[in-house]
Amino acid sequence: MKSWKFLVPLAIFLVLVGFLGVGLKLNPHEVPSPLIGKPAPGFDVLVLGPSERHIRRDDLLGKPWLLNVWASWCPACRDEHPVLVEFAKRKLVTLYGLDYKDTDADAQGWLNNFGNPYDAVLLDPKGRVGMDWGVYGVPETFVIDAKGVVRYKHIGPLTPEVLRTKIEPLLKELS
Repeated sequence: MKSWKFLVPLAIFLVLVGFLGVGLKLNPHEVPSPLIGKPAPGFDVLVLGPSERHIRRDDLLGKPWLLNVWASWCPACRDEHPVLVEFAKRKLVTLYGLDYKDTDADAQGWLNNFGNPYDAVLLDPKGRVGMDWGVYGVPETFVIDAKGVVRYKHIGPLTPEVLRTKIEPLLKELS
């Protein structure tokens, strides 16, 4: 009977160690998104620039596109930006930027200084669009197919490796 008093805590401890061991092997940049396989959340937002032009999600249907969520105040976005500039030069897909919780002036200054890889920059000064997309930090990038279905989400800065091994093969599949 006394041995049970020692075996039960030991068993609980071993189960916890097993869960922690599995958790340590997971990639924090591959957090599953509830949006994968579902229609992209709707939006109707202003586009950065002098005009009062709006873009809606439904305007983007018909061909695959990427949504890159970024901000001028984001240090990781600075690391990612040259990768996006080079990627955009290849014209593989339409690239939209969602300027998240930022000011128009700061976003425009950033793009003037570092280059503008985006076909259009969508403004989200209060973070409402980002919230609908499940954004909890920047940068984050989504791949959306021609029917408006979210196919992939990458958390953190894009790298040439991520583009080459994950996003580009998916874009080829969607074309």
